[in-house]
Amino acid sequence: MGSSFGHLFRITTFGESHGGGIGVIIDGCPPLLEITPAEIQRELDRRKPGQSKITTPRQEDDRCEILSGLFEGKTLGTPIMILVKNRDARSQDYSEMATKFRPSHADATYQAKYGIRNYQGGGRASARETIGRVAAGAIAKKVLKQFAHTEILAYVTRIKDISAQIDPSQVTLEQVESNIVRCPDPIVAEEMIKAIETVRREGNSLGGVIECVARNVPVGLGEPVFDKLEADLAKAILSLPATKGFEIGSGFAGTYLTGKEHNDEFYMEGDRIRTVTNRSGGIQGGISNGEDIILRAAFKPTATILQEQQTVSVTGETTTLTARGRHDPCVLPRAVPMVEAMVALVLCDHFLRQRALNPDFC
Repeated sequence: MGSSFGHLFRITTFGESHGGGIGVIIDGCPPLLEITPAEIQRELDRRKPGQSKITTPRQEDDRCEILSGLFEGKTLGTPIMILVKNRDARSQDYSEMATKFRPSHADATYQAKYGIRNYQGGGRASARETIGRVAAGAIAKKVLKQFAHTEILAYVTRIKDISAQIDPSQVTLEQVESNIVRCPDPIVAEEMIKAIETVRREGNSLGGVIECVARNVPVGLGEPVFDKLEADLAKAILSLPATKGFEIGSGFAGTYLTGKEHNDEFYMEGDRIRTVTNRSGGIQGGISNGEDIILRAAFKPTATILQEQQTVSVTGETTTLTARGRHDPCVLPRAVPMVEAMVALVLCDHFLRQRALNPDFC
């Protein structure tokens, strides 16, 4: 199973939704980086369940334990292991799913691939696996901030057909965290919250779009051909549970423009090459150009819903299933730190790869 990600900054996540715990091993983090459990915990708290009325009511503190790789508050350059123990699993809620496949979930495909699956909470296919990614992303963010002053910020721009128009260059963390849906527009955020509350009462779910901006990204990140920066970002984002789409810069909207309309014309700002517009989304030829990297991720409605649906059993018989358990009616508010983490992991890995190529870089 592909549980590792990255080259020089490499992570391996482990654990299942209802197992003993979830965690990550981080290899390649530079030594002497000051990091505290509180910095990691701050990111995990943004991801954890039970944080508001529009998320799953599962109650998990998600307290992180750093088991290796740090000494006296600094990284050693050796593997860092972080563990979060599961405290509030209710495996009995999933007993019916032992014999029936949930529509649009990973149950049937995992069974077909491995001949066995952990049906309790989705096992390895659960979004609870992302604890390890978010913990590792907190460290990747710290590396980028210390060496390049890079800032990464994600936020919800659309829930179903309720959209907000956000200026990526101006949005702040305070605006994102000012409401439970993590949309920087407070008026639109209230509409989103009401819509999520409505489908929750119905036992249904909603999807939407998260946008992410990375500021102060050094020029030169990315590799030719197969390891282009946007290609690695796309893989990272689409590896998150419930993702169904990825855009960078103008994305699909750019296909409605001519080349003259779409091209980002150059100008000089001192000794730095800048672009008048940023339809490229901060990446040209697979390499960062120093402008803000702007990308978007599409998340489908949560697959597990509390309404009766047609399905089949593990023996191939037609049947119905009304799922039980505790699930997010909309994954997007908790997915915001997940998107930030995956972007941070990619940029940190490419940053270290560029430093290996050019020791004087940044």
